Amino acid sequence: MPNSFRQVGITALHESARLHVTGQAHYTDDIPERQGTLHAALGLSSHAHARILAMNLDAVRQAEGVVAVLTCADIPADNNCGPVLKDDPILADGMVHYMGQPIFAVIAQSHEQARRAARLGSIEYEPLPPILGPRAAKQANTAVLPPMRLVQGDAAAALAQAPHRLQGQFECNGQEQFYLEGQIAYAIPNEGTLHVWSSTQHPSEMQTLVARALGIGVHKVLVECRRMGGGFGGKESQSALYACLSSIAASKLQRPVKLRLDREDDFMITGKRHGFYYEYDIAFDEQGRLLGADVDMTLNSGYSADLSGPVATRAICHFDNAYYLAHADLRALCGRTNQQSNTAFRGFGGPQGALLMEVVLDRIARYLKLDPLDVRKINFYGTEDRNLTPYDQVVSDNVIHELVAELEASSQYRERRAQIEDFNRHSPILKKGLALTPVKFGISFNMPSFNQAGALVHTYRDGTVLVNHGGTEMGQGLNTKVAQVVAHELGLPLSHIQVSATDTSKVANTSATAASTGTDLNGKAAQNAAAQIRARLQEMLSERFHVAPEQQVFANAQVQVGEQTFSFAEVVEMAYQARIQLWSDGFYATPGLHWDAQSMKGHPFFYFSYGAAVAEVVVDTLTGEHKLLRADLLHDVGQSINPDLDLGQVEGAFIQGMGWLTTEELVWTDQGRLSTNAPSTYKIPAVSDCPTQFHVALYKNRNRMDSIHRSKAVGEPPLLLAFCVFNAIVDAIASLSVERIEPELNAPATPEAVLMAITALRRRASHA
Repeated sequence: MPNSFRQVGITALHESARLHVTGQAHYTDDIPERQGTLHAALGLSSHAHARILAMNLDAVRQAEGVVAVLTCADIPADNNCGPVLKDDPILADGMVHYMGQPIFAVIAQSHEQARRAARLGSIEYEPLPPILGPRAAKQANTAVLPPMRLVQGDAAAALAQAPHRLQGQFECNGQEQFYLEGQIAYAIPNEGTLHVWSSTQHPSEMQTLVARALGIGVHKVLVECRRMGGGFGGKESQSALYACLSSIAASKLQRPVKLRLDREDDFMITGKRHGFYYEYDIAFDEQGRLLGADVDMTLNSGYSADLSGPVATRAICHFDNAYYLAHADLRALCGRTNQQSNTAFRGFGGPQGALLMEVVLDRIARYLKLDPLDVRKINFYGTEDRNLTPYDQVVSDNVIHELVAELEASSQYRERRAQIEDFNRHSPILKKGLALTPVKFGISFNMPSFNQAGALVHTYRDGTVLVNHGGTEMGQGLNTKVAQVVAHELGLPLSHIQVSATDTSKVANTSATAASTGTDLNGKAAQNAAAQIRARLQEMLSERFHVAPEQQVFANAQVQVGEQTFSFAEVVEMAYQARIQLWSDGFYATPGLHWDAQSMKGHPFFYFSYGAAVAEVVVDTLTGEHKLLRADLLHDVGQSINPDLDLGQVEGAFIQGMGWLTTEELVWTDQGRLSTNAPSTYKIPAVSDCPTQFHVALYKNRNRMDSIHRSKAVGEPPLLLAFCVFNAIVDAIASLSVERIEPELNAPATPEAVLMAITALRRRASHA
């Protein structure tokens, strides 16, 4: 193909961009409602942990517009929507395990009628003591899964013999996904089958769980998703409750049923990012080189397993981040609490695992009075004797040394470090902090079997192409990249390619769009399908014109065959007349993956994505408020398919990660009520929180592995770049003490938490 024609490696407008900004993009709630559509709402538990003694729903049934009220007794088959274990009831059965757990569903003529009626239920409880938070779960030794442990080398001996050790605790809170479109499903019965529109990252799982709840074959359920208004992991497994309940009601009443959550109910019902509590013991030498680590992590899993197992696995496998660790004893307990069952969230445990490492390295640097960047550099993965992860995967594609060196220079890290120290000496109230943190993030699902995808490509007689694949679009640009891949393969402009809604009747047994694998998997599958069509066309042209395939050029919607040039549509018409198949299915399975869940050893990742970021903050020591003044990001996306989309993902992930670590605070009362249950009480970053100087660049690199066009995943890894913001805040607080006393600060670093850390540090300094 001529170098002048490329549809990958170029900036192409997001396929729905114009629809987004003009309000024409259709989401599940925008689907025109069929005649007779009913609306569902949920009756929620008012206790965090209790037995249900009696339930009187007469007032609910008699409320205006109510058609039916469903309890667990009305579920035809399996009262379960858990993705892994059957421990997640669709509707509570005899017990409630968190405040906000659905107990019954109201089906009414309108959304407002259903919502009003749902509040009229009278339920008698026997309250039981709740367990709230990971520390309480660890103390009570309650778990949703058996504990996990990864052992590499001899950590106990390394700790015993080390010249220096740091021991301590740390805690990071959870995070609300805060997708713009809340959870929603719309189910329509149709001649013994169900058509379910679901805002979900995992249509195939929704299809399976709906079928199980109804006791019917999976082939009788069609799940469709054109797009989501954001997902971030919150719609991977937890969209199931709404898909199942709308389907149960639609099947029972033989009428269309829509279930759309209001924002407060969404906050109360759905799981968040797992909060973590850590206890650590780290060994190191005089230069800050890591010698051994003993780390105990307790996750706040909530009341059921959900996806806590793979989240804990990824946390353990990302504790090392970008650093070689010869001796490690890493443990994780998925603590059971009486809170929402926590779930997937962008990074899927990776951020929680790597965060502790970055916090500890800064503490080591302050302990040794060294620059934190120098401590990091000396610990980076390197040559053959320092390239094996604790889980026995060789780091063969390492670019962290070169990437960090480039960022160190472009951000003027050393010069700014000196300037900030000078500023702090002369500024008694405002203190600045600076931090540079790297990222090494493994790409693939922890479960090898999930690393597969399928696609369909249809070529029509006018030369246009329709693509369907198993991934879901949630604003990240997956459909745009897949369209670019197909356009490039067939030599067509992007305008000739249309990607249709994800549909379980077209591509079956799909994996979730998660773990940053959307383009890697579905792009390869679509490329495979398009390549088959192209090969058939080339074979036909070879037979007709006696021109070898390698002498045929597909570009600019034309096909050059020797000395002759035809439009792509003309070639397709020739193939049609010759009765040659013009559609194809494609498939891709990521090669080389294996994993032993018992020993936690293997090769779980196809490759690693790398990155680094520098943050400069200023902290007001009188109020605890902080401002991010400047951020410099350099991230590795391999050979980018669409640079502008990738830059947008890097920027968005960084700001979302910054929100998790600074402003987004989940607060529960002693009774287990989530008090930060609305935008008025839960603060995500706003435009004003973005730095005035925001420098974002893509690192020039080509994936060494055979990924789609040698690109790398971009969805999750950049979120970890935000560690530098938290570390910069701690750095600013530490400057208050000449002795560089270690600040006591957990995440998120809200103004209240920062002010308390400042007060505690000053108190300790006065007694030193």
